Amino acid sequence: MLEIMTFTLGPAQTNAYLVADSDTRDAAVIDPSWDGELILSEAQKLGWRIAHLWYTHAHFDHIGGAAAIADALNPLPLVALHPDDHVLWRAGGGGAIFGFDIDPGPEPTIDLLQGQVLRLGSVQFEVRYTPGHTRGHCVFYVPEQKVCFCGDLIFHNSVGRTDLPGGDWDTLVNSIKTQIFTLPDETRLLSGHGPETTVGEEKRFNPFVGEE
Repeated sequence: MLEIMTFTLGPAQTNAYLVADSDTRDAAVIDPSWDGELILSEAQKLGWRIAHLWYTHAHFDHIGGAAAIADALNPLPLVALHPDDHVLWRAGGGGAIFGFDIDPGPEPTIDLLQGQVLRLGSVQFEVRYTPGHTRGHCVFYVPEQKVCFCGDLIFHNSVGRTDLPGGDWDTLVNSIKTQIFTLPDETRLLSGHGPETTVGEEKRFNPFVGEE
């Protein structure tokens, strides 16, 4: 059974998700946004073992807590990122534009690809490649639980910005329509910022990409 704990951290109030298989206690952090020591402390209280850091994309506010988590773990966690965002990761997630110089943590070791399956105990996460906000943006979909961790692709009645390097509006809209709106309407969307929503809600009411 998948358990999910949400943290809203850092200068951009970014959602980080600590997820675990409740049976095996194997855990991952999806987008360790900031204050990694807080995420790590909560995992330790619950007896969850963090072995993975999975990034929807490499913007600084989504990876800012990675170094603090990794520094406390032995062995280092496995880091997953799409290859098209490696350049952004190496540039500190673009934080310099906003006055932030972060330690991006350990080097990505797993290249995310469309259709890839990541496993956490018995829980399976399907990787969906969703460029537009960044070149290498991906989402993580758990069919059994009907939940999708969608980073900065889509938000409650909003969408990710496309005015930063690597962003493209038409690509973003295509990613939403082909990779999010094709999921069951009841699928929960856990975004990088703001409250959760559902596929059905966004198809009906999102003013940027909703149904006419």
